[in-house]
Amino acid sequence: MANKRPLILVTNDDGITAPGIRTLIEVMNTLGDVCVVAPDSPQSAMGHAITINDTLYCDAVEMLKDQSHSEYSCSGTPVDCVKLAVNEILKRKPDLCVSGVNHGSNSSINVIYSGTMSAAVEAGTLGIPSIGFSLLDYSLQANFEPSKKYIKSIAMQCLKNGLPKGVVLNVNIPKLSAKDIKGIKVCRQANAHWEENFDKRTNPLGRDYYWLTGEFVNEDKGEDTDEWALKNGFVSVVPVQFDLTAHHAIKDINSWDLK
Repeated sequence: MANKRPLILVTNDDGITAPGIRTLIEVMNTLGDVCVVAPDSPQSAMGHAITINDTLYCDAVEMLKDQSHSEYSCSGTPVDCVKLAVNEILKRKPDLCVSGVNHGSNSSINVIYSGTMSAAVEAGTLGIPSIGFSLLDYSLQANFEPSKKYIKSIAMQCLKNGLPKGVVLNVNIPKLSAKDIKGIKVCRQANAHWEENFDKRTNPLGRDYYWLTGEFVNEDKGEDTDEWALKNGFVSVVPVQFDLTAHHAIKDINSWDLK
């Protein structure tokens, strides 16, 4: 069975009807056999949430009349989608999981909030080479055409070479025309943060409510970061590990008088 096409799981956090995932499906169909399991509604900023106190529904859907791949709409989170796909829907483990294309950035600190990246991380914990793709354009009318070349190239290399154990890829694509994207840079995650505020308001019944607002602050001046790459016209590729142990801190903590 040396000529068997790779099995590719496609998911996202913007919902199964989002233009970004339709672009990702189109590209992946050129590389292998595709199965889509994605949320039935937007699940942005869900992080690694899973559904434990509610029922999960996952229904086969047909988004296109001439659809050759299978698609499932799930009532849960992006991570739920991956878990259901691997444990209930697919007959074998996927050769690749791709998540996105997210509408908006998942660079720097945003990676920890991202449902897009959490889906990729979940697949990675199951031993599946995984990539999260994001385009720096929040619009539903975003132009994904320039990103296709880079999505295909990175996915092909991942299928060919695999990924180091415990690593998934976080790929962010600048909002530029095809001629203005300079290429791909493998980077580290920029050390940046959100300075957050809550816009406090009162509803007609007199109850206070809040809208989260904030400003993204990048104090990292390094030219080897994802933020630098994106600002300078490059697609950023950050290898992300899901072992959260701060290995460098173990020696210091062991010096404490712990009893």
